[in-house]
Amino acid sequence: MSSEAFVLFKTKTSHEQSVYIALRDNPLVTETHALYGEYDLIARVSAENQKDLSKLLLSQFRKIEGVKETQTLIAVDY
Repeated sequence: MSSEAFVLFKTKTSHEQSVYIALRDNPLVTETHALYGEYDLIARVSAENQKDLSKLLLSQFRKIEGVKETQTLIAVDY
């Protein structure tokens, strides 16, 4: 069963586009959108399992230059 999450990003000033491109080029990111408001970007991510999702969230996203803060919303099924 695949795992999905939505990740909100706050970026450092003038890094919005480079973070957007890094997210868009990640194969586990299925959607990326620029936002107006408190957060600069949102990404929808999908992984084969919870372990791969955690690895993406904890290691890959934190290494993107220009990311200041993230908030992750993990999707669940009823």
